[in-house]
Amino acid sequence: MRGAGLSVIAVALFTARPASADPAPPPRVQGERIVQHIEALSEFGRNPQGGVSRVAYTEADRQGRDYVMRLMRDAGLSVQIDAAGNIVGRLAGGDPALPPILLGSHIDSVPNGGNYDGDVGSLGAVEVAQVLVENRLALRHPLEVIVFENEEGVTVGSHALASGVEPALLDSVSQSGRTIRDGIQFLGGDVAALASARRAPGSITAYLELHIEQGGVLDREKTDIGVVEGIVGILHSEARVEGFANHAGTTPMDQRHDALLSAAELVAELNRIVTRAPGRQVGTVGWIHAEPGAYNVIPGVASFGVELRDLDEAKVDSLFGELRAAAERIGRARGTRVSFSEPVKTRPALTDPRLQRLIDRSAKALGFSTRLMPSGAGHDAQEIARIGPVGMIFIPSVGGISHAPTEFSRPRDIENGANVLLRAVLELDRNGLAEP
Repeated sequence: MRGAGLSVIAVALFTARPASADPAPPPRVQGERIVQHIEALSEFGRNPQGGVSRVAYTEADRQGRDYVMRLMRDAGLSVQIDAAGNIVGRLAGGDPALPPILLGSHIDSVPNGGNYDGDVGSLGAVEVAQVLVENRLALRHPLEVIVFENEEGVTVGSHALASGVEPALLDSVSQSGRTIRDGIQFLGGDVAALASARRAPGSITAYLELHIEQGGVLDREKTDIGVVEGIVGILHSEARVEGFANHAGTTPMDQRHDALLSAAELVAELNRIVTRAPGRQVGTVGWIHAEPGAYNVIPGVASFGVELRDLDEAKVDSLFGELRAAAERIGRARGTRVSFSEPVKTRPALTDPRLQRLIDRSAKALGFSTRLMPSGAGHDAQEIARIGPVGMIFIPSVGGISHAPTEFSRPRDIENGANVLLRAVLELDRNGLAEP
């Protein structure tokens, strides 16, 4: 890692008194300060629609990261950039033998994204660290606040920390136009030393991530805090339907081998397969392409992308198997042939039940309502689960909108979530994963 040393202020404050010996009520975060920091961060990559296009490895991304590093230093954190390009802010713990407690998220966005996805968790974690310093609360465990790079691409930073990065991934081109390799260097990482960023399984006490829900359940039900039970697994596969291209005016309807018609029936069948099974699984076709793509030609080839998500990997595999069987039936009926690419899968990551209960206790102690729920979106926590226990705290997303300029979470909900995170950190530091 590279960067500044531990600030003198932090050293002075953190030798004052241990959190466990303080009889005073638990401290609270400054919600207004978090919101101000979110608003200031939104200036980096701001777009005309009011959201941001702070895509990983762009100048806006680098400028936003510089701003967050300044906040981290001002909060009393020692700040470094690891070899993978992750920003790591650290507070020393009272017991150097204890593995660190990790907090974090990301600040990169999708193109034309919003101002809360990732930002709430990153800046909420910085706020937790700042409150500990300001209140002279010394933790037994080291505390690390990590802003992971390129979460919106393929969770590159957290993947590097938990698993390492494959050479093929380094050579792939990101949305910025830079390769992952060049992007890491651009952010101040060191591709030649990537192995140094990797953490061993068991090297952390736990990882906690605060995040907006990105769906509408909490907002619709007027629930304060979502306790995440796990992050869904995702399956991607490209379906290719081959028929026979022919003249659209001279070929009778009963003599056609229309690839697009077969594809349309299969898309509708996917919806039926997913919705008739009990559970919270989802299935989506996000793109479709027909060839040759002319008004007066019956499509000879149609391709589309299949995505399936669920907490249960076996269910995802079962749904995909049903879709393939349906493709064979439709192909026989329409005189077409359907094939699927080898599925690309992200395995589900369950959160630690002890951390689920810790988050729930912390929220209820603050007077907040809670709900156990899955995460339908991927997160850095999914990668970090490979090396230690993870927990996630959701706050409501107004209207369930995310990855759009109108994405919004209320200031009070942001403050609530950060207070739950702070209280969970204090209990985790005091008791570890042992439960009262």
